[in-house]
Amino acid sequence: MKILVVEDDFRVAELIQRGLSEHGFSPAVAFDGLSGKKLALNNHYDLVITDIILPKLDGLDLCKELRQIKPDLPIIMLTALGSTDDKVEGFDAGADDYLTKPFEMRELLVRIRALLKRSNNGTANSSGFILKYDALEMNLQTKSVKRNENEISLTPKEFKLLEYMLQNQERVLSRTEIAEKVWDTLFDTGTNFIDVYINYLRKKIDKDYEKKLIHTRSGMGFILKAE
Repeated sequence: MKILVVEDDFRVAELIQRGLSEHGFSPAVAFDGLSGKKLALNNHYDLVITDIILPKLDGLDLCKELRQIKPDLPIIMLTALGSTDDKVEGFDAGADDYLTKPFEMRELLVRIRALLKRSNNGTANSSGFILKYDALEMNLQTKSVKRNENEISLTPKEFKLLEYMLQNQERVLSRTEIAEKVWDTLFDTGTNFIDVYINYLRKKIDKDYEKKLIHTRSGMGFILKAE
């Protein structure tokens, strides 16, 4: 598996490169955003790890530009910025996961393997790539969402969250489960980024409709149910 590491701190880049090599991966390193972009677009990589604060092109813009051309390329953001707003901004840019410095190499490896497994499994399903509930419809091939035939624009992370809720409709999903299944991470009780994304979905899915589909179950989690 080939992994691209975009990191301007030479010490951190060397540690990641050595750790990946020791566990059977084939890492390449870029020390600025523009070099990382060039490498990612001109070569095949199974996954990209990028810092946010980078010279020439920051990690958020790098992520956005890669998403436009390689929408299925798994991306992990690795950064010292760890607030809820920072994480939301990273996920909105198209990151699949977000790991805050300092970190342990074994945790990074767990995140990498989880993303690679999900990427290799794909998202095809027996319903022909269409998920439906009530008047809500998601097409996994075109990455489009409609309710009553009205197009709904979602960010990549909003799309993945809604996809998981559609796959588990009328079942209460805890914050821990959502964090593990959608973000491939452990739920941090000190942040509320899952609640933030649920609210984003509510505004886009339910705001203009009398019948609400996304609900909170106090003390338990969230559910997709027509009520």
